[in-house]
Amino acid sequence: MNLAVIGTGYVGLVSGTCFAEMGNDVICVDNNPEKLKKLKAAEVPIFEPGLDVLFHRNIEKERLFFTDDLKKAVLESEMIFLCLPTPQGEDGSADLKYVFGIAEDIGKILKEAGDKDFKIIVNKSTVPVGTCAGVTSVLKKYDIKNFEVVSNPEFLREGFAVEDFMKPDRIVIGASTEATIKRLKRLYEPFVRQGNPIIEMNPESSEVTKYAANSYLAMRITYMNELANFCEKVGANVDLVRKGMGSDARIGKRFLFPGIGYGGSCFPKDVNALIKTSIEHDSPMSLLKLVDEINKAQKLVLVDKVLNHFNNDVKGLTFGVWGLAFKPNTDDMREAPAVVIINKLLELGAKIKAYDPEAMENAKFYLQDRITYTENEYEAADGADALLVLTEWNEFRNPDFEKLKEGLNNNIIFDGRNIYNRRVTAAKNILHYSIGKGPVIDGKY
Repeated sequence: MNLAVIGTGYVGLVSGTCFAEMGNDVICVDNNPEKLKKLKAAEVPIFEPGLDVLFHRNIEKERLFFTDDLKKAVLESEMIFLCLPTPQGEDGSADLKYVFGIAEDIGKILKEAGDKDFKIIVNKSTVPVGTCAGVTSVLKKYDIKNFEVVSNPEFLREGFAVEDFMKPDRIVIGASTEATIKRLKRLYEPFVRQGNPIIEMNPESSEVTKYAANSYLAMRITYMNELANFCEKVGANVDLVRKGMGSDARIGKRFLFPGIGYGGSCFPKDVNALIKTSIEHDSPMSLLKLVDEINKAQKLVLVDKVLNHFNNDVKGLTFGVWGLAFKPNTDDMREAPAVVIINKLLELGAKIKAYDPEAMENAKFYLQDRITYTENEYEAADGADALLVLTEWNEFRNPDFEKLKEGLNNNIIFDGRNIYNRRVTAAKNILHYSIGKGPVIDGKY
């Protein structure tokens, strides 16, 4: 099939590349000259495991193209995927100016071309319920009749996006006609050869599904974070509680790991957008409002532990930081707990030396030159009064503790992701603070 992907951000680039991998001809459109220059030079502008291999292969096979010519892409493609940013507005709502702006452009292009060939406009951006109807209204304003706007949300996890796209748990298609559903199913059938479902529904249900899924997962994380804080107060070990809960088939084991709050481009934005949409439709989701508030507070729980240990005075102290990205296997710094934690410590007069395997450049946008960026994790710990672990990268999970201790001024770890076994750190004479378990001192809990 001939496909157009409008927007080469995280979702657009992964989607376009993976569609091309299945033999489709894909034109990706972007209006950022700097990004286009990189893409045309076969440079992958984001870090996502496995993407570079598919990206280069499909450029070489001449199935994946990049352009700023929206008209060419629209007219030469039977399906047009909108993979546009929907940033959070000041009131928490999703800002749809890019989605509706492109809809206006498509309307003008199709009107000028004579509205000849049937076009399927696929909204892959995460958008509030009613957006498909809104885009339809924009196109009808230009007297376009030969089209259908559908919802086809993505469910990609950063760090696993290629795997999630190539072998999805499910495909959700929100469309109004059987003919359009059949064409989209034909596109997606190669991705679900193992029998995972293609779920058909109306556009409104599809739009709600994406927000519902992300908000529910955010709620699970938040519940575990609150439970971890409670466990710490009563002498329970949240890791053992988690195992006891997760063995229940009704609950399952995923998204039960406590820490310093969720971040990224999806959960915070989607939770707030659903809160705002629910209020607009006179059906406020009070639970999600609490989820958002609790998550913001959780990002500072580790700072409270630091202050308690250092008698509320960290002025002049240096802290090593391992991990800046909001999660491992990505360079995404959006809503990263590390930014909140570091900013608070800087505000209190502390100094920061930090290392992240992939997110250093993106971190500079948020933290500028107010911290020191190091070449490796041990350099970040060298001369530090304590170490803060803020992202659970695999390379941090089994460090050389003796080498780490040689660099630290004090053998103290504030483990915001609960990645270390406390008996191991106790055996190394390291004072180990974690989430939901309290410190281990002299080998005792």
